[in-house]
Amino acid sequence: MRNTFLSTLCLIFLLALSFKGFPEEAFTIRSYAAVLMDAETGTLLFAKNKDEPVPPASLTKLMTIHIALNDVAAGAASLDEPVQLPKESWRVNQPPRSSLMFLAEGQRVTLRELLLGLAVSSGNDAAVAVAMRCAPSVEEFAARMNAEAAALGLSHTAFVEPSGISEYNMTTAYEYAVFCRFYIKTHPETLETLHSVAEFAYPKPENVPAASRTRPGTIVQKNRNSLLGVLGVDGLKTGYIDESGYNIALTAKQGATRLIAVILGAPAGEEVRDTDGRNLLEWGFSRYKTLYPVMEELPRVRVWRSKQTYAALTIGEPLPFTARSERGNELRFETEVLDTISAPCVKGDRGGELVLYDSIGELRRIPLLIAENVERGGFLTRLFDAIRLFFMGLRKKNG
Repeated sequence: MRNTFLSTLCLIFLLALSFKGFPEEAFTIRSYAAVLMDAETGTLLFAKNKDEPVPPASLTKLMTIHIALNDVAAGAASLDEPVQLPKESWRVNQPPRSSLMFLAEGQRVTLRELLLGLAVSSGNDAAVAVAMRCAPSVEEFAARMNAEAAALGLSHTAFVEPSGISEYNMTTAYEYAVFCRFYIKTHPETLETLHSVAEFAYPKPENVPAASRTRPGTIVQKNRNSLLGVLGVDGLKTGYIDESGYNIALTAKQGATRLIAVILGAPAGEEVRDTDGRNLLEWGFSRYKTLYPVMEELPRVRVWRSKQTYAALTIGEPLPFTARSERGNELRFETEVLDTISAPCVKGDRGGELVLYDSIGELRRIPLLIAENVERGGFLTRLFDAIRLFFMGLRKKNG
């Protein structure tokens, strides 16, 4: 008994020494709320206070950019159109301590430049200018933001203005990650054209009146996201107000895997925020990956008592999925098709399962659905098929 006990202790000790998991301290997220999500599949990999409302601060600007880009996609706006700057957008009219693009009276600026001013410089003035380009007023633009949040099912996300300066803007770590996932899928080009741009210079000579072009007062601002380029980070946005603390929404890609990390309410400065974000991404990439199986043509399923002998099948879930990092080698599929399906069938009825295996064993089961409506056959067809099914049942029962 004593030797067995000592052997068990030795085994536990050796396993502990050989474990090469992520350092324990990386699980200590100091920020108030955090979420890590697979950007392709939406799989939630880590969560802390994920449903607790927090003011997003300048993360709000991502929704502002999204609304503007929707208008561009709909033909209601153009990235290269000149945008008139209402006095509400001038830098002198922004709240104290605002981050600024440095808009001023008499400047000429395009919508593309304003979006860069939002994404890179995090300008509150740019947010007002974009809002009043896309709606008659800031309030009406905020209504558009809320309508979009509601359409996306973000029930705890709401906005009163487009810059994030207000503590009455609200979101949760989980809902904001869901929005980031939707944003990336809807506007994938922005990761290169907006969110990973290292710096933005404004105003340039072409932006100011002719009399000022020799001395335009250009200000070069670096991207507020100091994690760009770290671990494959290429977006998305940072934010801070006193009421929320330091926030950041990160996305990074390694190989075929893209992750989204949202940090809300980091205390004591950007260092904690960035450390939490970096640790989450390191932990996620070390443990998970996105698999994109390539499936061959599906078999057809036998439908008894029907006008047609067979029906087509389709998969009931997207093929890409999130797996542990050690899984996914030597992928292969097997189909398990139901053999007693009888008409009538409605498109979407269950027809079996697609079973995915790797070198370790079964990895995932995907429902197979009937891809078409199938009507009942005539009397004789139904009769003969009923007889066949009866004898099939007897053979199964007798082994």
